[in-house]
Amino acid sequence: MLDKDEQDLEAIIERGQYQRVADFEDTKHMLEEAAQRYRHLNGSKSITLRVNQLDLIKIKAKAKRNNIPYQTLLGVLLHDFAEDERELSLK
Repeated sequence: MLDKDEQDLEAIIERGQYQRVADFEDTKHMLEEAAQRYRHLNGSKSITLRVNQLDLIKIKAKAKRNNIPYQTLLGVLLHDFAEDERELSLK
């Protein structure tokens, strides 16, 4: 279902009132590049990380108690930290 703005655009196109702007190809190219960069930056990346064995056992146990894979748990923790939703506490 289209929202109000999308319905308005669809009506303009159907009435033949749509006109291509002079720099359409440049704008199209710029938006395509932006979309590719966005997808690239929001994709996942495999990393190799050395972790203390006892810490990993504890992380796996916590993940199992929450019914999620431990890699997902680690990813959530990293994401939250990167987004300043979790603070680093050094004791």
